[in-house]
Amino acid sequence: MIELIILGIIVLAVLYLWSLYNGLVTAQMRVKESFSGIDVQLKRRSSLIPNLVETVKGYAAHEKEVFKKVTEARALTINR
Repeated sequence: MIELIILGIIVLAVLYLWSLYNGLVTAQMRVKESFSGIDVQLKRRSSLIPNLVETVKGYAAHEKEVFKKVTEARALTINR
């Protein structure tokens, strides 16, 4: 009878350790997957930077032209 109780405790301990190990492996895989997703997003963002730079350059040229016209219009208004 005592042997069965000890055997049952050993089986429960082995099952607990096996379950704990599987949980740790699963958590490790989730962490790796999360870091992989972060790497993908960072690469995607870095590939979008040249487009952003070109957009800002285009807007800056437009804004420069607008400020030039506004300055000219003010100068004409003041001179009259």
